Amino acid sequence: MTTRLLLVDDHAVVRSGLRMLLENESDFEIVGEAGTAREALESVPRLTPDLVLMDIGLPDMSGIEVTQKIKQSWPQVAVVALTIHEDEEYFFNMLQAGASGYVPKRAAPEELLTAIRAAASGEVYLYPSLAKLLVKDYVSGGKEGAGANPLGDLTEREQEVLAHLADGASNQEIADVLSISHKTVARHRENIMRKLNLRSRTELVKYAIRKGIINP
Repeated sequence: MTTRLLLVDDHAVVRSGLRMLLENESDFEIVGEAGTAREALESVPRLTPDLVLMDIGLPDMSGIEVTQKIKQSWPQVAVVALTIHEDEEYFFNMLQAGASGYVPKRAAPEELLTAIRAAASGEVYLYPSLAKLLVKDYVSGGKEGAGANPLGDLTEREQEVLAHLADGASNQEIADVLSISHKTVARHRENIMRKLNLRSRTELVKYAIRKGIINP
């Protein structure tokens, strides 16, 4: 299955390099480029990408805000941050905005390809050195209140689905393992997110780490 990509970066030379890298992959199709936030927001409904590769430092609006707008209007579109920023503030704000991946520009090309494929499959990919920030923050107390909701609010089946989701399994993989339908998994997932007051797969992973459901 081909993943349709929109490249968003204010440097044309960076977009050109990304295009050269990604066009060599048979499962990617680059449907467009954008050098500003405005161009990005106009391109998403027109080009219908599956995933947006997003720079944070855009000239007219932060990539964080652009990501938030994209996820609000087109929640099915995945966003992966590719940025020079590796500090905690940008990292957490980008995840809060709804990004499914965060990769520094210094990363190896293979890391970026892995991140794109993971996000396109509905998973979350965090560059290892940055993932440590997330684990440290949420094991020690977290910035969000998800931990206030007891796991006991979930049914036994929902707890099973939660464990598989936090471990990175897709809806179809969970359906196969538990011998239930894809639609049933989706319904359980919606119930889990509602009961635990979670808004994204990233928050679900954070919750699972804090509760010891998965081992960071």
